[in-house]
Amino acid sequence: MPAVDSHCHLDLMGAVPDQALAAAQAVGVSRLVTIGIDVPSSRWCADTAAAYPDISAAVAIHPNEASTASDDALTEIARLAARPEVRAVGETGLDYYRTTATPAQQQASFRAHIAIAKQTDTALVIHDRDAHEDVLRILAEVGAPERVVFHCFSGDADMARTCADAGYVMSFAGNLTFSNAGRLRAAAAVAPLELLLVETDAPFLTPMPFRGRPNAPYLIPLTVRALAAVKGLTEERVAGAVTSTATRVFGG
Repeated sequence: MPAVDSHCHLDLMGAVPDQALAAAQAVGVSRLVTIGIDVPSSRWCADTAAAYPDISAAVAIHPNEASTASDDALTEIARLAARPEVRAVGETGLDYYRTTATPAQQQASFRAHIAIAKQTDTALVIHDRDAHEDVLRILAEVGAPERVVFHCFSGDADMARTCADAGYVMSFAGNLTFSNAGRLRAAAAVAPLELLLVETDAPFLTPMPFRGRPNAPYLIPLTVRALAAVKGLTEERVAGAVTSTATRVFGG
């Protein structure tokens, strides 16, 4: 059954894209979205997506790198975001857990990326770590783009309900399978099926039982299976739903 890896970092995986894509497609993962975190990686993602029809790109300056979000850098992100193979601006957002950028730098960068997503009519892919309140506040203040994805969703059930009320998409990663992820599974349980995506965040967040080795898009079925168990639905239904949502968010 088809599924989509809505968030991976192919440039960090140490494998050539066609190998990662072939391994993913062998288990039904038909499409990958590779994510930029600075100008060089964003350019690499856009160029890679241009070369592979089954790979799409997202471009941005990660909140941990927000101190480098100069006018010139943001201008280049906007230029890349206008390319047809780039389907999202991200990952952007706020990270109050581990960063060298100040909250003020991160918030200014986040606002700039929101504006770029609106200007280019692309999805916004959000990195939100220990910053739920400020992320939601800024989206409300400036007005969210039409399509918003909370990458590697990390909130609780109340946060999931808040996102659902706003129409924000929640993407769940391999940490959904971890034994200590009860709060995350509770969030997934209340999130509407039509607002869910799955991702690897490869090479990070490898799902059980392979935690400890590098993650890769071919492991998406493990997260689909875990999400299906949480929702009390068949794997086929969940795979179909996340594939449909990925098409709506990132285009065909």
